[in-house]
Amino acid sequence: MENNIIIDKLIKQVNREMVSFHVPGHKNGRIFERYNYKNFLQQLAAMDTTEIYGLDNLHAPEGMILEAQNRAAEFFGADESYFLVDGTSSGVLSAIMAVTCPGDQILVPRDCHKSVINGLILGDLHPIYIHPQVNHEFQISGGLTPERVEAALLEYPEIKAVVITYPNYYGICSDIEEIVRIVHHYDKIVITDEAHGAHLRLHEKLPVSALEAGADIVVQSTHKTLPAFTQSSMLHVKSKRIDRQRLRLMLSIHQSTSPSYLLMASLDMARAIAQQDGRFLMEKLLEMIHSFHRSLKNEKGIRILNYEAVGTNGIKNIDPTKLVIDLSDLGISGPALEELLRTRYHIQVEMANVYNVVALSSIGNEQRDFDRLLRALRSIKEGKGIARRKITLPEYSYSLPPMEMTPRQAVYSEKKEIAFLQGSGKISGEYIIPYPPGIPILCPGEVITREIIEYVRQLKAYGIHMIGMQDDQLEKIKIIDV
Repeated sequence: MENNIIIDKLIKQVNREMVSFHVPGHKNGRIFERYNYKNFLQQLAAMDTTEIYGLDNLHAPEGMILEAQNRAAEFFGADESYFLVDGTSSGVLSAIMAVTCPGDQILVPRDCHKSVINGLILGDLHPIYIHPQVNHEFQISGGLTPERVEAALLEYPEIKAVVITYPNYYGICSDIEEIVRIVHHYDKIVITDEAHGAHLRLHEKLPVSALEAGADIVVQSTHKTLPAFTQSSMLHVKSKRIDRQRLRLMLSIHQSTSPSYLLMASLDMARAIAQQDGRFLMEKLLEMIHSFHRSLKNEKGIRILNYEAVGTNGIKNIDPTKLVIDLSDLGISGPALEELLRTRYHIQVEMANVYNVVALSSIGNEQRDFDRLLRALRSIKEGKGIARRKITLPEYSYSLPPMEMTPRQAVYSEKKEIAFLQGSGKISGEYIIPYPPGIPILCPGEVITREIIEYVRQLKAYGIHMIGMQDDQLEKIKIIDV
């Protein structure tokens, strides 16, 4: 059959045999080869079914789905676990709207994922933003300090809930145990976006999981760091503060009424692999990561974020499975390094910012993957014909733009389009989100500052992709017409 556009493209991608240091965690399905899942994979189309007799219902589970969710809760240490077939974003939206009412205040870290901002819009909430610390050595966001959280709770006592991103996109972990203790002391609810931490329970050498730290609601992208299919996630509850009936209502609102059984099956499959062999597989992965770090320790010009950063910039711990690699001292930017790895060495990393790339490893990776990445980095370091230039991106203050209206008010306000470079002092009607990792530097309702304009101009010059604007080249921006 001709013109199977997406299938043909996917087959070509598979045939390239790329080394995966990106999501999903099953690493191009290789981990499934180690287990007896051939029949499942070969019969995917036949298993793509719906809520027929005997196959249970995600929105009112009584049979196999309920049993699978209960096993997940037992393994991850939750009171209850819910399968998500619309990604972690649906869980974040549901969690936020389950514990707040329109007009409520909610404490939100500025390095949150855009799904949190979408929750503010849908829930008609008033955000109280706080900034994490900044790690200037790698130019990435650091940890959120307990002191800043407590100061915000004292200044805004009407806050209903606190959202924590843990770990962040770079594997940096705040002192979540102390933050949870403080938030609960003020009788507030902790929602943790643990999209990049579904694997933390696998080994004691990893940072503490959010559930172990006492968070009330935890949302995990099981597909990112464990071997589940893309878009399949879980929401865990471990708290008496949560109205479970209202949470289930929100989950039914924000998830499809035709949930994919393939995604649900992959969640149960990921749990089974993690429960059966997770610690063993993680032990092997940590050994490979340690060896990788050791091999590059004396390679001048190649820097990798490591445990030396712990204790600085609000960093309580670091998830070692995230490899933050910096070759900027060699005149190679993050986007340039990502392109070299992808086009010359057939290695796909998770993301690139101006200075770094993030290679995301999981229990699906093998020694040969690290060997290829090691050879590639050494080759790039010594390589001839590679364009190099000094990276001089100005430091960004991470100061919050003034908020003139809530995100929801801004979304529903009249707007007009102007040249972005002429936007200083205007109220933005759009997001500006460098992607990945999807952290907004400007949200609807906030004032466009000169610093933002200059910073975005520099990001564009380095090839950083940005989303959230109608004009993806960001020559123009929509502002609130006041």
